[in-house]
Amino acid sequence: MSLQRARLACAVFLIVLGAACGSEETPAASSTPAATRSAFPVTVKASNGTVRIAAQPERVVSLSPTATEMLFAIGAGPQVVAVDDQSNYPAQAPVTKLSGFEPNLEAIAGYRPDLVIAASDTGDLAKGLGALHIPVLIQQAAATLADSYAQLDALGVATGHPDGASRTIATMQRDIRSILSSTPKPNTSLSVYHELDDTYYSATSETFIGRVYRAFGLKNIADQAKGGAGDYPQLSSEFIVSADPDLIFLADTKCCHQTAASVAKRPGWSSISAVRNDHVVPVDDDIASRWGPRVVDFYRTVAREVTALEHSQAA
Repeated sequence: MSLQRARLACAVFLIVLGAACGSEETPAASSTPAATRSAFPVTVKASNGTVRIAAQPERVVSLSPTATEMLFAIGAGPQVVAVDDQSNYPAQAPVTKLSGFEPNLEAIAGYRPDLVIAASDTGDLAKGLGALHIPVLIQQAAATLADSYAQLDALGVATGHPDGASRTIATMQRDIRSILSSTPKPNTSLSVYHELDDTYYSATSETFIGRVYRAFGLKNIADQAKGGAGDYPQLSSEFIVSADPDLIFLADTKCCHQTAASVAKRPGWSSISAVRNDHVVPVDDDIASRWGPRVVDFYRTVAREVTALEHSQAA
């Protein structure tokens, strides 16, 4: 297995791990605050239970690329002293060799953190760092926008930036509402295929990314194949060709170097409507796999393609 493939597999594993925790999607922030909004100490609800933070953190370590993006978005960036090797955004994030997939407690502790944030409790991370009196917030992959907003809220309280978190949430809500309201609903049942890698792993409508497509009224071909494969089924080339999706989104442009041209060369794929009509859309792997503020960019991309497809069909 190549390094890129291994990283992709780990990312999918972490997404699957967290997806079952989601609540129903709603375009509003959680009505129940993730923590008591008061001076420190504060208590924050996370996937690993209620975490007490005695004082405002000054040395934060993030082992989650999504959490890294959230921290900088809410104004906590100056407190972040180290991030994992997959946290490639924003540019000023202090990237290190730390791994969120295989966390090394000694290496993490070496940065003298007073708060660690991760997407999973791999290797009993919370217990191990807890023995060193380092609080750990586990924020598993969001399944809905409400989950994403709740995580932003929690990070705001945990780092002393509740107002920054509230502003970020409000901006996301406003932008997503505007995008959806200005995008025409398909006159016919348009179908979509979301590609996670070049072995045809996909995501159903029950996943965070799948709910984005559902918000635009698109029919997800992966829903037909779910069965016992969970929310991230591996489809077959034959199944995808027979499903004949109107739109194809390639979230494997970085990991697997896929393009509209490479897709068109796949056996039988030239007959797919999306390929014939130039509606194969390369997207940034990271934006399409994270649940932070940049999900708004993905909404814009889907909106643009749905609008273009509607216009082409009406012509």
